[in-house]
Amino acid sequence: MTEAFWEDFYRDRDQVWTGKPNELLVREVAALEPGTALDLGCGEGGDAIWLASLGWQVTAVDVSSVALERAARRASEAGVTVDWQQHDLSVSFPSGSYSLVSAQFFHSPVEVDGERDSVLRKAAAVVAPGGVLLIAGHAGWASHQHDHPADVHFPTTAEVLAALDLGPEWVVEADEVITREVPELGTRADNVLRIRRG
Repeated sequence: MTEAFWEDFYRDRDQVWTGKPNELLVREVAALEPGTALDLGCGEGGDAIWLASLGWQVTAVDVSSVALERAARRASEAGVTVDWQQHDLSVSFPSGSYSLVSAQFFHSPVEVDGERDSVLRKAAAVVAPGGVLLIAGHAGWASHQHDHPADVHFPTTAEVLAALDLGPEWVVEADEVITREVPELGTRADNVLRIRRG
């Protein structure tokens, strides 16, 4: 069901996202020393391609083969190399350990209860010592979005941290709610967590 939903989501349009990296990723990662990175839910590859252009060795994962094909084509056009992998992260997960694991707006309208939390715990488990887990997510609907489901819950940073249940070796370096202007949507508040493994 998850794969079918996202294949249709991407197949319906020639391009879904701008191709630019997420602003919160740029804000939190630009000053980090490049190393190995894992991009979860990479979509059409904007974040992964940007990271690779900075010298990161990137593994990028999505459930949609359509999105991954577009991402690979754009990476080739940009002259960068990314290891593109197809995974339903509730079923399979990339191997290895990473100095950066990024989950940008890792929301899904078809996720099963607890599935996101489980995937983010797997994400934490593959962060190398000294590495960073970066999680950004919507804190609510944009100000101009009025026709939306009333039962959608956007996790707070406190809820994400509680679900991760991290050990004492982890340090929360950033725990913020950031409000930004979004074209055609008004203002939107987003959560960002940057957590470093000791």
